[in-house]
Amino acid sequence: MNYRINDEYPSDFEAKQAILEVGRRMYMKNFVASNDGNISCKVSDTTLWCTPTGVSKGFMTDEMLVLMDVEGNVIRGEYKPSSEMKMHLRVYQENPKIKAVVHAHPPAATSYAIAGLPLNHAILTEAVMGIGEIPLAPYAMPGTQEVPDSIAPFVNTHNGCLLANHGALAWGNDVMEAWMRMESIEYYALVSMYTHGLIGQANELTCEQVDRLIERRTNSGITTGGRPLCRNCDANGVPACVSCGSPEAAAAKAAQSPAQNCASCSPSADQTEVQQVVDIVRQILSAQSGH
Repeated sequence: MNYRINDEYPSDFEAKQAILEVGRRMYMKNFVASNDGNISCKVSDTTLWCTPTGVSKGFMTDEMLVLMDVEGNVIRGEYKPSSEMKMHLRVYQENPKIKAVVHAHPPAATSYAIAGLPLNHAILTEAVMGIGEIPLAPYAMPGTQEVPDSIAPFVNTHNGCLLANHGALAWGNDVMEAWMRMESIEYYALVSMYTHGLIGQANELTCEQVDRLIERRTNSGITTGGRPLCRNCDANGVPACVSCGSPEAAAAKAAQSPAQNCASCSPSADQTEVQQVVDIVRQILSAQSGH
């Protein structure tokens, strides 16, 4: 099934078919359980189609969808719209260029939201070039005005966000773009979970590498996404200790020296011994693989 991606609004038929398709994908990929999640798509400056409340997104039919105006008034439909449409409407109000919104509860991304952690480390080339960093919106009671207020600061600068203790939200030029961004958020979270959690080590990109990727992202027409944290910078972009993010290495960089560990992050004797053991094991495994 093909969906046009351009500056025009989709027809009612195209919008509804896209919503149904993405609803099935959300359900099949376990991004939602039971009746969770919601999707919307604008078909004009003032109207949009959205998913109903109390219905599984994997089993929706055409007649279940609801036509609304951007003020939240129902124009057509036998079902009630999702109570979380307030969140969707706020996205459209903050940035009229956005034409579709997808909300889901993908497991890895939602785990980060529950842990209170944004996805903001430059560990994955595709993430930097595509969705960029994914900020964390503060906790808000679902179905209330708190939710749209919590996500408003990110709508014009990013491509999606995590909702604390709740799930994830993504938006785009059409339903499929919003959905693909949701998929990318979950993949970003999963890779981050593997590297930082299971493996315990992530080789983050350097400032120069991040700058080049963002330049390529901008040249491709994506002007949102923020700037994820690179290996040698703290949250403010200050050259930092590669271990803890301390800006103690700023002076070193000014002297054109590479960033180094600060005193508090210098490896202890125990850490050095552990690293030596790891290096020996790697050498043995490498030698064995060569036979």
